[in-house]
Amino acid sequence: MRSETFNCQKAKEIDLVDYLRSLGYSAVKKRNQSFWYLSPFRQEKTASFKVDHRKNLWFDFGAGIGGTIIDFGIRYHRCSVKELLYMLEQEQVTPLPIHRPPEEQEKAPEKISIQDVRAIADPVLKRYLASRNISLALANRYCCQIEFEIYKRKQRAIGFKNDLGGYELRNPEFKGSNSPKSVTHIKNHPDTLLVFEGFFDFLSFHSYRDRKETCPEPFVKSSESFLILNSLAFFEKSWNIMESYHQIDLFLDRDRAGRETTEKALESSSRFRDRSELYRDFKDLNEFLIQSKPEVQNKSLGTRK
Repeated sequence: MRSETFNCQKAKEIDLVDYLRSLGYSAVKKRNQSFWYLSPFRQEKTASFKVDHRKNLWFDFGAGIGGTIIDFGIRYHRCSVKELLYMLEQEQVTPLPIHRPPEEQEKAPEKISIQDVRAIADPVLKRYLASRNISLALANRYCCQIEFEIYKRKQRAIGFKNDLGGYELRNPEFKGSNSPKSVTHIKNHPDTLLVFEGFFDFLSFHSYRDRKETCPEPFVKSSESFLILNSLAFFEKSWNIMESYHQIDLFLDRDRAGRETTEKALESSSRFRDRSELYRDFKDLNEFLIQSKPEVQNKSLGTRK
């Protein structure tokens, strides 16, 4: 899809049920053409988020709001319409199905099907890690290689597991996740929690700390705990995790959504500290790592792209 033709009208043609599936959300029940979900916007035990598959519209009964995929996307990703359109265009290497009336549809398969989980060994994935200045040893400590199928296409990706057993999936051409989607909470020290928006920022934190002989606070080695959100939408849903710590260090992106979330957190409690000043001239911690350090030298990589 090209930017000059991909607009709001094109975005609204994307099947909303399938878009939710691509984000890691599956309907907990279905009544005729009504798909019911646990709301992506908060924690709940009873599904209150409805998608009318016939009209390709959603409504969140718990919040009293609804609309098209555009309305959902800007709220879920906390971004502008322009940013959402760019995201839909750039991050979907396999185009999402166009919405069609239910009577015209065949039974759709699950979008992402995990086939195998193993240590990272694929040369393409190794080069991808090197391009982001993450060592293979570090990646294999927290991630794995996932063989999966998406719309009958077999792919491989670096997988990062969440607390509910789902995976964030990344390769040079794909960014997605399978269901269920959730945060990843790594419990170490009960006093301090470090919060990251995505797992590459989490890996970048360890990479930066491991390579620096002297590190600024809070990169000095200790036994703090970690919370990887896997989506900024999970920040507010994670209050119950964060409130159990005395100190919470935030390493969120320095885009508009990340800054707004950080500022709200700082206003809400003195326990929060903004650590993004370290990479204030960059979008996120991984971009800072890539620009500030040479590529990782890994003898097993062979020739890079």
